[in-house]
Amino acid sequence: MASPYEVLGVDPDADDGEIERAYRRRVLETHPDHGGSAEAFQDVKTAYEAVLAGEGDDESLLESGEGSSGSDGNRSRKASSGSGSQAGGENGNDDGGESEPVGATVEYLDYEVLADRGWSLDDENLFDRAADADLSSADHGRFLAEPDETLLEAAEKRGFAWPYACRGGACANCAVAVIEGELSIPVNHVLPDEMTERGIRLSCVAEIVSDELRVVYNLKHLPKLEELRLPSDPFDRSRASD
Repeated sequence: MASPYEVLGVDPDADDGEIERAYRRRVLETHPDHGGSAEAFQDVKTAYEAVLAGEGDDESLLESGEGSSGSDGNRSRKASSGSGSQAGGENGNDDGGESEPVGATVEYLDYEVLADRGWSLDDENLFDRAADADLSSADHGRFLAEPDETLLEAAEKRGFAWPYACRGGACANCAVAVIEGELSIPVNHVLPDEMTERGIRLSCVAEIVSDELRVVYNLKHLPKLEELRLPSDPFDRSRASD
């Protein structure tokens, strides 16, 4: 059985940048809609998560399926996963130590609402209009994101099903438009400069770096993003079954 490093096609001493580039390449090579298989695609995701968790030499992970953390797959290599920012922060400051950093307030809006109502990302007072429109909580609302969570992780931990596919910056399924606030831009990602200059970010790899954030998610029909998407992500399938 190949080790996680071998599945990604990198040496054990590869740096973070090499690992991310290899992961994006292997995700595209093994995706079922690109001629790969579901098993190979899952092995790549499991291998990537294992390497980030410091378990890159453990061949048993791929055989047993362990090491795949489902919706929590974009763990940081720096973290030994004991940050206390799990399960929506319910444990908070119960450890009796110093208080934890306060998270960021995220206000979100579904791009389909804009399309249905003829609104634009460039509209002034876009979120004020959304607040007055009596939208569902899936279409518009707020949640608190904890430090060191990616935007996608934060949304999922609060019960939202936002679009994603690769979780490694290799596609644009999880793209969001930043209206106010700041999201980090990792060195390696699939978005062209033109898109990042317009405030487009990938929620699966971007962390919130401002106290407040306003984003429009579900940008699948935004021009020039469709060609960067992997087909049939879980968000699309869940909507199709509604």
